[in-house]
Amino acid sequence: MTAVTPLTTGRRPPAGGGSRARRGRIGWVFVGPFMAVFALVFLAPIAYSLYLSFFRDQLVGGTSFVGLENFQRAFADDQFWAAVGRVTLFLVVQVPVMLGLALLVALALDSGRIYGKSFFRIAVFLPYAVPAVVATLMWGFIYGTRFGLVGNFNDAFGVSLPDPLSPSLVLASIGNIVTWEFIGYNMLIFYSALRVIPKSLYEAAEIDGAGQWRIIAAVKIPAIRGALVIATIFSVIGSFQLFNEPSILQDLAPNAITTYFTPNFYTYTLSFSGRQQNYAATVSLVMGVVTMIIAYAVQLRGMRKEA
Repeated sequence: MTAVTPLTTGRRPPAGGGSRARRGRIGWVFVGPFMAVFALVFLAPIAYSLYLSFFRDQLVGGTSFVGLENFQRAFADDQFWAAVGRVTLFLVVQVPVMLGLALLVALALDSGRIYGKSFFRIAVFLPYAVPAVVATLMWGFIYGTRFGLVGNFNDAFGVSLPDPLSPSLVLASIGNIVTWEFIGYNMLIFYSALRVIPKSLYEAAEIDGAGQWRIIAAVKIPAIRGALVIATIFSVIGSFQLFNEPSILQDLAPNAITTYFTPNFYTYTLSFSGRQQNYAATVSLVMGVVTMIIAYAVQLRGMRKEA
């Protein structure tokens, strides 16, 4: 006779529940230090800036709560929006030029038709290793019409070249400095992305009769679209954070670079020269939101094209 096994109505606890909880705790042990540093150096300053933006420090009466008045002042501040418009123009002109040159250099290196490729790659990347302060001072003295290379050229040839530090040209001069600094950085991003493209794609394109220009347009550039989007986002954020170059060049071109030349420079002036820390915190928050929106729009557009 076959024994009948009684049916059980209870449910067994899931196997490995304790081990999963233990793995979760171990995961938080590894993530915890990063989360603590992230909260300390990123979230806490934002929270403190938001706190400051709701107050105003007055000579009479001390610090008082003003609600959203600082934000209303920022949205009506002509100097702030002039600075935003200036860096937007800088972004629209300088970023495509810089990324286009970096892409050309990366494609030239990837083609394998350049002699001394290692030396050329290091030479292009070397300006990125120069600190921004040193690079700006160097170019500032080159631009000088009385003591720099431009002035020496005028004296040697008896000509009168336009002043690179004049109000009409100083933004283009700063764009030249930034382009010189970051071509190598972006070139390295593009070149690294090109090196991981499967060789089989090139072989298939050559079998189909595609030339080098066709391979670049149909294979290489679409394959590194992700790297292009990343470099563009970094460049957009860097353009809105423009500070070192105008702040250093102001001593050489005081009539061309105002205290509100860029949003970051305007915030610095408000905080350290104007003693308006509360309003400076408000301007920085507004500028952070503007930068985030534009960077996110660039990312969405890049992802849409990639899809």
